[in-house]
Amino acid sequence: MRVPRRTPGARRRRRRRIPRPALVLLACLPGLAAVLVLALCANGIGRRATAAAHAPVAARPAALRHTAPEPRIVPRSAWLDAHSRHAQPPPRYDDKVVAVFVHHTDSPNGYDCADAPRIIRYLYVGQTGARDWDDIGYNFLVDRCGTIYEGRAGGVDRAVTGAHAQGFNHRTTGIAAIGTFTSGMVVPKAMTDAIAALAAWKLGLADVDPRGKARLVSSNSLSRYAAGTTAVLPALAGHKDGYMTSCPGAALLARLPGVRERAARLQGR
Repeated sequence: MRVPRRTPGARRRRRRRIPRPALVLLACLPGLAAVLVLALCANGIGRRATAAAHAPVAARPAALRHTAPEPRIVPRSAWLDAHSRHAQPPPRYDDKVVAVFVHHTDSPNGYDCADAPRIIRYLYVGQTGARDWDDIGYNFLVDRCGTIYEGRAGGVDRAVTGAHAQGFNHRTTGIAAIGTFTSGMVVPKAMTDAIAALAAWKLGLADVDPRGKARLVSSNSLSRYAAGTTAVLPALAGHKDGYMTSCPGAALLARLPGVRERAARLQGR
């Protein structure tokens, strides 16, 4: 049988399919072994090289951000009625939230959770009436069943400047636990879980670790720090960390390390 002749171009194409390292290996191997290596080069290594040449380049990963889902938040309209509402100036905003202050409202604990809107309305009337504040001071309130309520007006997803931590209202959010949580009082798990979820979400918007520290500048010498002083405080702090008070009570303060850890886990840390 006549074997068809290969043209010089065909031979050149044949040689180009054999990688140079394989040629070196062939020179070192006898007979049958060399044939086997040649087959591997043609059928396996060559295909992998071709595939690698056409493989898409992986995109550079974006900067990691630690965020948490927004929890369910009951709007102001659920507790603020037309009779209690009064005219107030537009909300004020900061660029971001880098710390959370936890408070308690210093009110009775044995309430029915269905009464929480009435309790918040009572707090609003007291703060805007007797104290002459422009709005309720807390950005959020949490009842013992773990329901989160919008407090101060301005938008739950924005960095609303509150009136909850004298000297440190800027770049912070105030979360008030409805009740009194001094030493020996029981702090409901549903409440601390909700505080952790809310803190994880608000701090995550600025990629702040709830277990870390925040640098805050005091705006009022009535706080623990003279006005203009930069204080390094927990990113998830108790009110007493920035002000001379026992708030949010010894029982709730004792739970804050666990709240920080839970919030960090919710951020995927």
